[in-house]
Order: sequence, then C-alpha cells, then structure tokens
Amino acid sequence: MSRSTFNLAIVLGICCLTVPKAAVAQTGGASLTQPGTWNPEPETSGVLRLTLKKAIEIALEPEGSARVQIAEQMTRQAQARSGQARASLLPDLSGSLARQSQTRNLAAMGIRIQVPIPGFVFPTFVGPFSVVDARASVAQSIFDFSAIRRFQASRAGVRVARAENDTAREQVADQVARTYMAAMRADASLETAQANVKLAESLVKLAEDQKAAGTGTGIEVTRALVQLANERQRLLVAENEQSRTRLQLLKALGLPLDTEVELADKLGHVPVPDVAVERARAAALEFRPDWKAQQRREESARLNHSATKMERLPSLAGFADYGAMGTGFDAALPTRTYGVALRVPVFDGGRRDARRAESFAQLRQEQIRGGDLREQIELEIRLARNSLRSAEEQVRAAEEGLKLAENELAQARRRYEAGMTSGIEVTDAQTRLARAQENRIAALFSHNIARLDLAAATGTVRKELLQ
Repeated sequence: MSRSTFNLAIVLGICCLTVPKAAVAQTGGASLTQPGTWNPEPETSGVLRLTLKKAIEIALEPEGSARVQIAEQMTRQAQARSGQARASLLPDLSGSLARQSQTRNLAAMGIRIQVPIPGFVFPTFVGPFSVVDARASVAQSIFDFSAIRRFQASRAGVRVARAENDTAREQVADQVARTYMAAMRADASLETAQANVKLAESLVKLAEDQKAAGTGTGIEVTRALVQLANERQRLLVAENEQSRTRLQLLKALGLPLDTEVELADKLGHVPVPDVAVERARAAALEFRPDWKAQQRREESARLNHSATKMERLPSLAGFADYGAMGTGFDAALPTRTYGVALRVPVFDGGRRDARRAESFAQLRQEQIRGGDLREQIELEIRLARNSLRSAEEQVRAAEEGLKLAENELAQARRRYEAGMTSGIEVTDAQTRLARAQENRIAALFSHNIARLDLAAATGTVRKELLQ
C-alpha cells in the first residue's frame, strides 16, 4: 500500500466518524439511526448547532480549551528564556552619571608626603571636594562556546514548546471528538428510548383493547404496563446521560455550561480499509506531534550537555568605557579604559563535573523516553487495528441481531392481535428488541472510537477531521 493509499484510507475512516443526520427508520415503533443525506436546517435562536468539525475548531481557538491556552503560554515562556540566553552573546551597554562630595584620609590609604619646608606638614586629611563622572561602558563576549551552546539549547527549547503546543492541540481535538461521540451515543440512546416508550404505550393500548374484546386478560394489561414503566425509566436514564454528555462537551470546548447545544451529526457506520502496520507506523513517525516533541527534547538535552562540557574551555571578552571626570562639569577631562579579558577555568570545587554528569543523565532519560515512545506508538497502532476489526464484526452482528429482533416483535404482535398467543410473547420480544438496539448503538460507538484511535495513533486527528 502506497503512502497516498494510506492517507486515503484514513480520510475515508475519519471523515465517516460522524454521518449527517438521517431519517429515523421505525420498525415496530423502534427508532434506528441510519447514515444518509442531511439538509442543514437554520440554527434555532439561542441554540448552538454543532458539527464535529465546528466543535474542534471552537476548542482550538485561542480562547477555547484551557489546555490550548496553557500550551500557548508555555511557548511564549520558552521564547522568553531563549531571549535571556541570547543576551549573554550580545553587547552589554550601560551609562552612568555621578556627582560626589568626598573626603579622604590619606594616611589610611598609605599616602605620606614629606615636604622639605620647615614648619609645613602636608595634611593627611583632604576634602571635602566634588567629583563629577559621566561615563558609558560596554562589555562584549568574543569567544564563549558554552554560552553559544546554551543559546542553541534555548532555541531547541522553543522548538520543544512549539511541538508540545502542537501535541496539546492534537490531544484536545482527540478529546473533543471522543466527547462529541459520547454525546452522539447519548442522543441515539435517547431517541431509541423515546421510540420504545411510544411502542410500549401502543402495546398497552393493544392489551386493553384485547381485554375489552374478551380475547385478553387483566394480567396481560398489567404486564404491558410494567413494560411501559421500565421503558419510561430507561428514558429518564437516557435523558440524564444526554445532559451529562452535553455538559462534558461544553467543558471540553471551553464554553459556558449553560449554553444550549444541538448536535448536527449522528452515529453511523462506514467500513474502513485495513492499513498495514508498517505504513501506519511510518505515518505516525511523520505526523505525530508528540514524537516530534520528543525528538526536540532529545536535541535540547544534547545541546545542554554540550554546553556543560564546554564550560571547561577558555572564554574571551572585551570591555571598554569612556567618559569625563573632574571637580565639575566645566573642569571635566575625558578618561577611558578598554581591554580584553581571557578567562581560564582551573578549579571550581567539582561543580562543573557534577553539572556535566547531571546533564548527561538528563540526555539519557530523553533517549530512553524516545525509545519507549516509539514502542508505544507501534502498540497503539496494533491495538487500534485490532479494535477496528473487532468493531466491524460487532456492527455486523448487532445489525443482524436488530433485524431479527424487529422481525420477532412484528410477528409476535401480529400473533397477539390475532389471538394466537398471549402478551408474554410480545413482552419478551419487546425486551429483546431493546437489548438489540442497545447492542447496535454500543457497536456503532465502538467502531467510531476505534477509527478515532487509529487516527490518534498515526497523529492525523486534526489533519483529517478539519479538512
């Protein structure tokens, strides 16, 4: 399979994670969602109508998900640190202006002047006198390999932060997609529960009609009412589940929790071509942002280790200052100082050796993490492929079971209307239909999650869902 074929397979799979809203097929009063064509309706006033793509776009906006906002701030923090490291390679320019009134004890400074004049003694205490000094100073690193390596490591740190930002956005897109799918599952369960309540109500009426006609019994009416109560309880559970998944979706999007949301997509099933492990692994190493971030972390650790080792090398710096000094501004004379300083490290108590050992340990940690992540990527790909194959079989089995349950209920209902059987047969068929509906919804959800797992394993969630 070529790379283009692989990308096409992922597109087919991910684009079908959600299927447009379809007509609801009803058989024996049961509601089933089927893939089909959907014409969008105008958005209801005050209700946010969300597709999966729109939900992800909202979460990835600068003011969307909190995780995206934090990742953006971490990138800016890394850029600021890089600016600090770069400052050691740039000129350090400063200016000063000072006016002082001074006194000096010359004897304390070791200055003793003997004047060969009888009766005159040179004073040992002088002042007060004024000194004015206006000066500009500059210092510049000329040769410092350690500072250069630290700056390069800081630049690698910026690349790490950007890759981690990309990783956070990919993970947010994955989280939003999973939350959206859970909400779609809750919607499907609610629609099914509502249809089953209507079905149970119609069967209660049928049992009452049968009793009134003399072909039924009171126990059959009671049995139908019990089944109706059970279906109403399932409806309440489904309504609560829908409310819960809506709140989780709003939290994932960073929206106010009192926002009214309507999902534009429904659970559906479209088969996905199988993808070879080797092709999926190659795509993951090309697209997964967490793998790219790990490579950047290894690069940063390697440069930091190199910077620590180069602290043993001599460094060369230049310095200069120029200004005017005197007892006043009108009497100030120009003075200057300039030169070059060579710094040679000799002994610092073992601090450099300890830092070098620490940086090497950090480098080895990142290398070990990189190897472990590579194995984890292959594991996720294999698990996603296995889950996808299993989900395909589950969907087929669930759809077949649903058709059989629908036929069983239809036949039991006809037999009951004809007086050929009791209401027990209808109630049992109704219970099996509800179980088959739940199995189908669970299978569709598992299939969509398996496709999303494969996209997450190859790092193409945003690439495919936002196309």
